[in-house]
Amino acid sequence: MTAALRIALVQMNAVVGDIAGNERAISAAIERAHDAGAQLVCFPELALTGYPPEDLLLKEHFLADARAALERIASSTTQIVAVVGYPERAEDVHNAAAVLADGAVRATYRKLHLPNYGVFDELRYFQPGERGATIEVDGVTVGLTICEDIWQPGPPLSDEALSGARVIVNLSASPYHAGKGIARERMLQQRARDELAVVAYCGLVGGQDELVFDGHSLVVDHDGTVLARAAQFEQALLVVDVDPVTVGSARLRDTRRRAPAAAADDRVDRLGSFAVGRPDGNGTPPPTDPPVAELLDPVAEVYRALVLGTHDYAHKNGFAHVVLGLSGGIDSTLVALIAVDALGADAVTCVTMPSPYSSQGTRGDAQRLATNLGVQLLELPIAPLMRDYDEALGEVFAGHEPDLTEENLQARIRGNLLMALSNKFGWLVLTTGNKSEMSVGYSTLYGDSAGGFAVIKDVPKQLVYRLARHRDERAGDDLVPAELFTRPPSAELRPDQRDDDSLPPYDVLDAILEGYVEHDLGREQLIARGLPAGDVERVIGLVDVAEYKRRQQPPGIKVTTRAFGRDRRVPITNRYRG
Repeated sequence: MTAALRIALVQMNAVVGDIAGNERAISAAIERAHDAGAQLVCFPELALTGYPPEDLLLKEHFLADARAALERIASSTTQIVAVVGYPERAEDVHNAAAVLADGAVRATYRKLHLPNYGVFDELRYFQPGERGATIEVDGVTVGLTICEDIWQPGPPLSDEALSGARVIVNLSASPYHAGKGIARERMLQQRARDELAVVAYCGLVGGQDELVFDGHSLVVDHDGTVLARAAQFEQALLVVDVDPVTVGSARLRDTRRRAPAAAADDRVDRLGSFAVGRPDGNGTPPPTDPPVAELLDPVAEVYRALVLGTHDYAHKNGFAHVVLGLSGGIDSTLVALIAVDALGADAVTCVTMPSPYSSQGTRGDAQRLATNLGVQLLELPIAPLMRDYDEALGEVFAGHEPDLTEENLQARIRGNLLMALSNKFGWLVLTTGNKSEMSVGYSTLYGDSAGGFAVIKDVPKQLVYRLARHRDERAGDDLVPAELFTRPPSAELRPDQRDDDSLPPYDVLDAILEGYVEHDLGREQLIARGLPAGDVERVIGLVDVAEYKRRQQPPGIKVTTRAFGRDRRVPITNRYRG
C-alpha cells in the first residue's frame, strides 16, 4: 500500500448558472493541484453549476450544458483523479459527484441523503442515490459522500469505512449561520473517530442571494486531529498528505469492527481503481506543514460573512456601486462599514436626508463617519418635500391630527430619493433595517425597506452594536463616532422620539424574539423563562401581524438559524396567535 495519499481540496466560489466560468475555474484548479503533486483533487457539491441552482435544475438544456462542460473538464484530466460535484441527468436528476481520470468521466456517485429542511429543498429537484461508493487511488480506498451524507450517522459513511475506505471525502455546500463552522468541524471529528477514517471535507465558499458559504475546508485524522484547515470565507487550495497505513493499524487494534466489516462488504459500489503515481515521482516535494488556519471569533465570523455576502451579491449581479441612507444611527453605520469593506470606499455613496426632526448629533455623526470612511456623502434635505406632501394631502386629511401616517411619509420620501439615485446611476440600494425591527414590523413599507439588498436584515439589534464595535476596535483609530454606541436609538420621525417608546428595551425584545422566532417557543414558555408577560404578549402580536411586511423586504444575508424567508415560513393569512 502507498505510504501516503496527497489530497487537494479546492475551496472555490462558484457562481450559480455560470457553467462556463465555473468550468474554467475547475480546470485551472485541477492543473494547480497536479502541479502541487496531488493524486486526488476534490471540489464542492454542485461546483459546476453553483449551489443552489434551484429551478434551473428543471431545465433540460441547463443539465445538458452542465454535462457537456463536465466532459470537457474530464478530457484534460490526466495524471490526477478529480471528484467534481454536478447535477447528473439520468432517468431522473441526481446530486452527484463525478470521478474524472485518464481523460474521461469514469464513474458517478449519487448523494443518498437529500436535506429538505431550513433553506434546503433538495427533494424538489433530486432523486436520492441507493448506496455508498468507493474508488481506489494508488492503492488507497477512498469513500465518496456529498454534504448531508456525512451529517447523518450511519450509511453511506459507515458502509464505506467498513468496506475498506480509509479516507472519506465529502463534497459540500453547507450554508453558514453563526457558529455553524465549529459545530460542523466537531461533527466531522466525531465521524472520523467513529469510523476510524481520515475525513477530507471540501466546502463551498461565497455568497449566493441570501446564503453565504464559509468554506472552512479541512482534513481530520482518524483520531479527530485536525491535520489541515483552510481559512474561512476565502478561496483556497488546501493540499495535505494523509497516512492510510496508520488508519489501517488503528483498525487492526479495534476488533469490534471485524464482524460488521465482513457484513458490509457488498453494501457499496466499487467505482474503479486508478493509478496516478507517487507525488514525489515528478519531483514535487511533500507539503511540509499543511496550513491549519485560525478560527475567527464569533463576532468576527459574522462580520466576515456579511462582508462576503455583500461583495458577492453586488459583483455577481453586476453592480459596481452601492448607495445607502446614512442617518447617524448604529444600523446605517454598520451597513456603511460593511459596504466599504466589501466593495471599497470608491464604490460606496452615502446619503444623509435630514428632516426638521433630525438632531445635530446624528447629522454630525453621519458626516464624521463618511469622512472617516472616505466615501462620497450627499445631503438631500427632505423638509421641502414634506411640505409638498402636506399641501397635496391637506384637503383629504383635514380634521385628522398628524399621526404615524406623516412619520411614514418621511421614510417613503427618503426611499424615493435613494431609488432615484439608483435608477439614474445604476447603483444598488442597500437597506439598513435589522432583524429586531423587521421581526416586529418597526419599519415602513416602500420607505426604509425600499432597496435592492438588506445587508443586516438577519442581524438582531444587540448584535448590530457588537459588530460595529468589533469593526471600530479593529480599525484602532476611532473610526466610528463614540456617541453612536451610547445614544438611545431613534427613528427621528417626530420630536424626541425613541425606539423604546414603541418597543420594549432591545435586550428584552431580542430575548423574546430569539425564543419565538429562532426556537418556536410559545407564550407560556417565554414567560416561564422570566420574560415580562406584557412584553411577550405585545411582541408576539407584532411579529404575527408583520408577516405581510416581511414578504416584501429585499433579500438579505442569513446569519441566524431561522432567517425570515429562507428558513421561517408562516402564512400571511393566519389567525393562530402565540
